[in-house]
Parts: sequence; structure tokens; C-alpha cells
Amino acid sequence: MTKLFFKETYSPLSSDEIIAKERANMDDKRFQHCVRVSETSRKLAKLNNYDEDKAALAGFVHDYAKQVPVEEYIEAIKTQGFDPDLLNWNRAIWHGIVGTYFIKRDLKITDPEILQAVWRHTTADVEMTTLDKIVFMADFIEPGRDFPGVEEARKITYDNLDAGVGYQLAHTLEFLISKRNKIYPRTLLAYNVWSVK
Repeated sequence: MTKLFFKETYSPLSSDEIIAKERANMDDKRFQHCVRVSETSRKLAKLNNYDEDKAALAGFVHDYAKQVPVEEYIEAIKTQGFDPDLLNWNRAIWHGIVGTYFIKRDLKITDPEILQAVWRHTTADVEMTTLDKIVFMADFIEPGRDFPGVEEARKITYDNLDAGVGYQLAHTLEFLISKRNKIYPRTLLAYNVWSVK
């Protein structure tokens, strides 16, 4: 099985129950990514004097809703009070923002800090807490990632978390522009803040 264990789950569910529910909600490749993000979040938390166990849990659940069917996302956006503009986007954005609804519903995690870190991991934001930055960067630099610049991203992030955020935003915007993809407005605003940190 897995050596994952969360002392505090911020939920009525046990650590084993949360792990089992997450495993059932995604394929094994996605699950293993979540395990690696959890472990990387724990490392970044230690370096940045943050609660390692809480960071590990937030990192673990960050992609809980990544493979939820599109129709369920659309239904949640329409019925759960989300900004209707989200209907103009896709699962790449939704799995963070709307993913918080599925985490609350299924995993019963209601801790605002964890939910906000999940919300922001797909878009970043102009203001980010330490946990927001940890999950955002752990998702980007976990050991399974392999893209040009990932080693530099790891070095920068382990040296300075804020600089890592700036690096990731610049890298992501370059990629999106090269593909002529739409850029989520909050991500552009975040880049304007974090690129100069």
C-alpha cells in the first residue's frame, strides 16, 4: 500500500479513509503524482517553518478532483455559487477552484487554509499564504516532473519559495503563450506581483 499518514485530517474521516477515497477517485498515475506532491510539500514546509503534516495533506488532496467528469464540474459551477465565468474555462482551471467543492463534499475537509491552497494551485494569486505557495510549487517541482528548466525551478524553490513562485508563473505564461492558449486573468495579475519578488 502506501506509507502515507496524516496525523490531523481536518475532517471526520481518518487518514486511511481519505487516502482510500482519493485513490478511488483517480487513476494510479494521478494518485502517485499526489503522493509525490504531498512529500514535496512536506519538504518545502520544513524549509519554510510551516506545519509539515498540514502541508503534506494539502499537497495530497490538491488534485483530488482532477479526473471528475466535465458534466459534474459544470453542474457544480451552476449550482454551488461559483463565478459563472468559470464556464468559459476548463478542467485545467476547474480542478483547483471547483475542486474545493468536491473535497468538502467527499473528503469532508473544511479547513479554509487547505481549501484556499487547492483553489490557488491552478491559477496562483496576487496574495498567497505560505501554504498556497508550498502546494503551488510542490505540484510544479515534484520528482516526477520532467520538463526543460525543472532542475532550475527546484533549486530556486528550495532556496527561496517566493522566487520559485515567480519562476513558475513566468514559465507557465511562456508555455501558454507559445501554444496561443487563453490565460486566466488572476494568473496574469499574480505574475505582475510575483515576477518582481
